[in-house]
Amino acid sequence: MAKAFISGGFGGACVVVVGHPLDTIKVRLQTSDKFTGMMDCFQQTVKKEGPLGLYKGMGAPLLSVTPIFAVYFWGFDVGKTIARHIEGTVGSEEPLSIASVCFAGGFSAIPGSAVMVPGDRIKVLLQAQVTPEGEKPKYAGPADAFKKILAEDGLFNGLYRGTGLTLARDVPGSVA
Repeated sequence: MAKAFISGGFGGACVVVVGHPLDTIKVRLQTSDKFTGMMDCFQQTVKKEGPLGLYKGMGAPLLSVTPIFAVYFWGFDVGKTIARHIEGTVGSEEPLSIASVCFAGGFSAIPGSAVMVPGDRIKVLLQAQVTPEGEKPKYAGPADAFKKILAEDGLFNGLYRGTGLTLARDVPGSVA
């Protein structure tokens, strides 16, 4: 299980570094009408904020996605163990049934989402935050967003907002 945890963590870090610029553009297109499309958003972001503007808010997902992937991989191993108990094949090297592998995949979304949701909430709020020149942003960074969300909305209504929908999306997605 340690191997799965470490492998998942490294894979998660790679996913964030490669994918975050596109995620930033996606979030800005979803939350603003200031852009005519993907390329316009990319060009305006780089022009106004420099290339690092594409990585705005990356600290939160880097700190959260790395352990999320680690937990997903660990959760998959736990799910396989549970499936082996259900099948009565504990200690066997026999491959799991397709149903058991699907169960293990779906199960992995439960602990994974518990780790993922707070960081994702912070990331989205930071990415969507486009402040006019001269104005101060509401959140100075991930730690500031964490503190303010917790103070204003609490743990479940603030940091864990959207968990039910995340599970509704991720359990079936992880089964597949």
